[in-house]
Amino acid sequence: MVTLEHIEQSALAAIDEAANTSVLRDLELKYLGKSGEITLLMRDLGKLSAEDRPAFGKAINDARARVERHLEARRAVLKAGEQAEQFASEAIDLTLPGRAPRWGQPHILSQTTQRIKQTFIGMGFEYLESPELEEFRYNFDALNYPPDHPAMDEQDTFYVTDTLLLRTQCTALQGHVFETRKPPLRCFTVGRTFRNEAVDRTHSHTFHQVDAFMIDEGVSMAHLKGTLGAFARAMFGDEVKVRFRPDFFPFVEPGVDYAISTPKLFGGRWVELGGAGLIHPNILEAYGIDSERYSGWAFGLGVERIPMMAYGVDDLRYFLENDRRFLSQFPG
Repeated sequence: MVTLEHIEQSALAAIDEAANTSVLRDLELKYLGKSGEITLLMRDLGKLSAEDRPAFGKAINDARARVERHLEARRAVLKAGEQAEQFASEAIDLTLPGRAPRWGQPHILSQTTQRIKQTFIGMGFEYLESPELEEFRYNFDALNYPPDHPAMDEQDTFYVTDTLLLRTQCTALQGHVFETRKPPLRCFTVGRTFRNEAVDRTHSHTFHQVDAFMIDEGVSMAHLKGTLGAFARAMFGDEVKVRFRPDFFPFVEPGVDYAISTPKLFGGRWVELGGAGLIHPNILEAYGIDSERYSGWAFGLGVERIPMMAYGVDDLRYFLENDRRFLSQFPG
């Protein structure tokens, strides 16, 4: 039968023979972890008589304390040696010539944002900003989301209070504008948005969006398609084509998803770029805009999608990791 004394002596001997702190961590788990050999002995207390339990419990605790002290003492010795080796390997030869400084450059997302701004300003749109910490009413209520609508579940977000959240979409700009200004309107914004997403190759909790809208007399889907066509050509070249397919978004009616196709990308196959549609009449009427006289369109897309498609980037995380090996490929 393996005794407490035998386990303690085995632990002390193994600690003395440990060659590095990594081995020590394994030994600590082996003997003192939740399923460690010394820890598991506590389960045997229930098998003992009431008279024997205190003595055996104290013996286990004393053995555990001795092993912990031995671990710490050995860790201090090994860590000192490892640090000395690290310092020696990282020593700097002060007689070597200095390295030339690296020049900074705009981030690829900043470059893309600048191209987006130039494109829309060139088409007569006004650039506006809205807060990242947004009110619930602008992020959802003002965009025709009914209470408890399933579409809100798709935008699970970060709430700061019951009425304040990190915006899930830059479309929240609309309510701010409609409260203070009346048509005709041509506005757009670019900014960060936030959603409670598990980070992987195609999802992130933080990403960027461009949202634009136009309201005037006689605005139709033809104006939307013409604008998106001009925008796509500015981003991807003159050969690009734009396709609309029916889709649902609470703030537009009818709604579409739009895709692009160009021989330069993915063999010319269609790739979805974003969502769009005619602004829902409920939204216009809620802000005192006569929907019989005025109509408008709106669209939104992820900014990251543009360089991902243009340069064949297959992992969204690269944009936020600040790895110079990636960023230096886009000198701007």
